[in-house]
Amino acid sequence: METRTDTLDQEACYRAVLTRDARFDGRFFGCVKTTGIYCRPVCPARTPRRENMVFVVTAAAAEEAGFRACLRCRPETAPDMGAWRGTSNTVSRALTLIEAGALDEGDVDTLAGRLGVGERQLRRLFKQHLGAAPVSVAQTRRVLLAKALIHETDLSMAQVAHASGFGSVRRFNETFQALYGRPPSELRRRTERPASSGVKLSLSYRPPYDREAMFAALTARGDRVEGQTWSRDLSKEIDGAEGFVTATPGKPGRLEVCVEASDLKALPGVLARVRRVFDLSADPEAIGRDLSMDPVLMPLVEARPGLRLPGQWMDAGEDAPSDRLNDATLESRAERWRPWRAYGALHLRMAGLTAADLMENDDEKRAA
Repeated sequence: METRTDTLDQEACYRAVLTRDARFDGRFFGCVKTTGIYCRPVCPARTPRRENMVFVVTAAAAEEAGFRACLRCRPETAPDMGAWRGTSNTVSRALTLIEAGALDEGDVDTLAGRLGVGERQLRRLFKQHLGAAPVSVAQTRRVLLAKALIHETDLSMAQVAHASGFGSVRRFNETFQALYGRPPSELRRRTERPASSGVKLSLSYRPPYDREAMFAALTARGDRVEGQTWSRDLSKEIDGAEGFVTATPGKPGRLEVCVEASDLKALPGVLARVRRVFDLSADPEAIGRDLSMDPVLMPLVEARPGLRLPGQWMDAGEDAPSDRLNDATLESRAERWRPWRAYGALHLRMAGLTAADLMENDDEKRAA
């Protein structure tokens, strides 16, 4: 089993696993060479010996190397926190397309063409930032979504296969048999669930999260919000199915989502768009660390560390949302905020500050 590990401090990762440090959940995964299993840093199981562990940046890298997901800590429930975020717009756009099913019906060459890069360049970027090939990333996302559906819903195995993007039930069964040494039905734990319509899943994110600011922003731009419930109708033309989706805050680190769709094949794309709307993949620690280097932004970030960017349901993805800047008056100042320029501008708006205020602040410092 070979894994890409050169982007991680292996000893620091092991120390985080020893203390089950939740700050690193989603930042890397630990692969256990003696068992062939990979885990989250917060896995409650006994920590293996150091020489038996190797750490990788993504679940896809672990599965490409032949490791299978731990059934105890469930890597599919970890925050979606790839190390590429904020560093590669091409990878970001590629993942958006993969989540929408680009590799369920097409190949890597076609995907690369849509992104305006060569196939070899795209594979190189994926290896650099994710430690795995595009096809492996796509399969891992299908497998982890399927595991979440098996654990959290009462869908039949055929429905799970369809909803998670597998081309056939046979392929679905073969993949799980190869990964886990058992059919997918044996992974289901029977629990009593209240009768309900739609597919209900819990999407994870990394706290802190300013829920009030997010729902206020969604309301202000015209989204359908009632109390703490956001909803949207689905259409065949945009989403691939008729129906609706709702999202409600759950326990800390969780957003509860319900999808009612005429075709379950639309589920991965709908969930990807919900993640984008609620900015669930943001890394508040990295954003706060980098923006706090600007003395004006530092107190603003400290005051609202969980501020997120409301995303668009349909996003062309030419630029990374985190780096978009619509205020030309901030251009020169905002260069130092990259790749988080949009977050810096958002903090200024929330604090009622403008580019003129920043210039006045700088003038006062120079005068002093």
